[in-house]
Parts: sequence; C-alpha cells; structure tokens
Amino acid sequence: MIKPLLRVTTVLFASLTLLSAADPKGKSPAKDKGGEDKPTPRKVPEDLLSNDHIREEFGVNEFTTPSIRRIFDQLDALGTLNYDNLKRSHPDKPPTNRVLLSLALGNLIADGFLVVHAEKIEEMENIGRSLLKYAKALGAGMRVSKHSQSLLENSIKGDWTKLRNELSATQTDVEAEMVLLRDSDVAHLISLGGWLRAFEISTQAIADNYTPEKSRLLSRPDIVEYYIGNLTDLHPDIQKMPLIQDLREGLDALHPLLDVPAGKAFTENEVRDLRDKARLLNEIIRSNDKPKGK
Repeated sequence: MIKPLLRVTTVLFASLTLLSAADPKGKSPAKDKGGEDKPTPRKVPEDLLSNDHIREEFGVNEFTTPSIRRIFDQLDALGTLNYDNLKRSHPDKPPTNRVLLSLALGNLIADGFLVVHAEKIEEMENIGRSLLKYAKALGAGMRVSKHSQSLLENSIKGDWTKLRNELSATQTDVEAEMVLLRDSDVAHLISLGGWLRAFEISTQAIADNYTPEKSRLLSRPDIVEYYIGNLTDLHPDIQKMPLIQDLREGLDALHPLLDVPAGKAFTENEVRDLRDKARLLNEIIRSNDKPKGK
C-alpha cells in the first residue's frame, strides 16, 4: 500500500546524516574550533527515520538515515511524472566550495531519483558520472565509484529495481564517509540540498496535476523546522555565508505557509506559490553552482 506522498518525498534526504556529538567509544563530546561542545544532534521527525540504515558498523549508534527507496513509493502515488517539465541540467564541474558542493550533491542525488522514477535510460549515464565527480570532490569517491558503473549497466538493462538499490547504496556510502570524516555539517547540507530538490519536484508535480487530496500532503512544517534548526547548528563560519543566510531566510518564509490545520487542502494558487518558493530556494544553490563567467 502506497503511503502519502510528502511523508517520504520530504524524507528524500530529511536526515541524510545525524551524528552524535559524543564519541561512540565513550570519550568526551566533540569540540569545535573554539573548544566548545558541539550541539547535540537535532531529533528527526519519527516518520523520516529508518532503522534498517543504522550504521552500527561505523561505531556511531545515533547515526541514522532514511531509506531512499521510500521516495519512489511516494512518487508512484503521483502517477506518471512529466520528466521534461521537471528535469534540469547540472554543471559538469563540481563546485570548489565545500558547503555549496554538499548542497549541490544533495540536489544531484534527488535528480537521480527522478531519472529512475521516469525510467529515462539515456539520462542515467550523465547522472552516474556526475555523482562520481561530486562525490570525489567531497572525498567520498572511493565508496561511490563502485555504484557509478552499476548505475550505467542496470540502466542499459532496464533493471529499475536494482537502480533504486544502487542509488540507496550511494547515499548510504556517502553518509558512511561523513561518519568517518566526522563531518556532520557536510552531511546535514547534503540532506538539505536533497530535500529542497525533492520538494520542488513534488510541488511542481502537484501543480501540474492538482487535486485537493495530493495538496494536503504538503503540510509538513515540522520538516522545515528541522532544517531551520540544522542551519542554526552549523559552524559559525558557515552560518555567516551569504548562501546559508539566503537559504535560512527562504526556509523562514516557507514555514508559515506550510503550517496549516491538519487535513486542510491547499488551493491551486497556494500550491503554485509553494512551487515558486521551492524553485527560488533551489535557485540559490543553482546560481552559486554555476561556473564563474557564465
């Protein structure tokens, strides 16, 4: 039985990573550059978690990620998506800024989900190559390289089930590398980038084929609250970046629009407004991701 759309469309990367501030072996809490204790990881809404992906083998019990394959069940609830209306291109060269790279990688993986859902064989090669480039730039290329070739091979075969598994494994391996690098900021930013792109896809799809029932699934202020909280927990130097400040302002503006009584449907105009705001948030990432001079 297919569950409601946004309960997992927002899950896409609703917490690609949650790292415990405490050392898994019982050492003192991790310190930031100023010697202060890092903030305790923010609790993720219960329906965004998946116990199947607790990474015990990496020694961090609190490190939890949602199951990516849930996104496909949610998109299936929308029926056939207009891929040409939803697709977008990505710069061939990954960003050099680590913060932007993390957000852009989340965007990219979300677009990989869209390609698999739409079963666009011809698009998977580009997605696989881009994922590898972005992961290498982030420092997780060794883990992702084995999935890149499999994505291409299975797209040629038309084995969409295996493609979904490979995309899930790609996220899991990037997440595992972040555990080893102890880089929770990067992991949270990948998560945010993925959710923002998933929300854009969802609002566009609902606007294209509006029904009151589908629109009700967009009311998830708790998801936005979660990401706003994560942004406030980033390293102070990252919080000062104009890119992050713009994203924070956009999320602050989005939150009250989603905070409606349970079960209330959004009107067509309201859905279009949500879509436009989702586009603007992703455009903040895309505009910064463009090579200089273009």
